[in-house]
Amino acid sequence: MLASPRCGARTRDGGTCRAPAIQGKERCRMHGGARRSGAPRGNRNAQTHGLFTRAAKAEAGQDQLLLDEAERLLQELK
Repeated sequence: MLASPRCGARTRDGGTCRAPAIQGKERCRMHGGARRSGAPRGNRNAQTHGLFTRAAKAEAGQDQLLLDEAERLLQELK
């Protein structure tokens, strides 16, 4: 344990982390050596939910046209 390579991450006081690095990596489990650690691939913050997509806007426009047409028809019948 004492002879194992150490994590190379910098600490707040400017020194290096003294935890042992994960086997085959340069960082410990807390600083990025764990499997599948880190940010997800791609920018997931830019994904839109279904409300403001092009398809949803187009559908809302079609719905509004249908409602306008129905209202016009009701006005003609009166």
